[in-house]
Amino acid sequence: MKKYEVMYIVNASLDDAARQQVIDGLHAIITDNGGKILKVDDWGVKEFAYRIEDMTKGYYMVVTFEADNATVKEFDRLSRINANIVRYMIIKQDEK
Repeated sequence: MKKYEVMYIVNASLDDAARQQVIDGLHAIITDNGGKILKVDDWGVKEFAYRIEDMTKGYYMVVTFEADNATVKEFDRLSRINANIVRYMIIKQDEK
């Protein structure tokens, strides 16, 4: 399995329970498909540099995980269709 890092931004207008449900759902995609979450950084609410879809703030999360390609593709697919995810980026980390 390869090591990846994903940063995603959740819609800040969600209440705490709904936001936690979205975050848990994204983490479940990784773990249910055989991946392993190594580290979770909760950056909290931050202002955007510019407006995105009439939003000025977002809830930032950074997750480091190990997974195979199929798990990463599934995470990518489900993140695209989730309306509560404003933006996301997946990066493969070097094996150093």
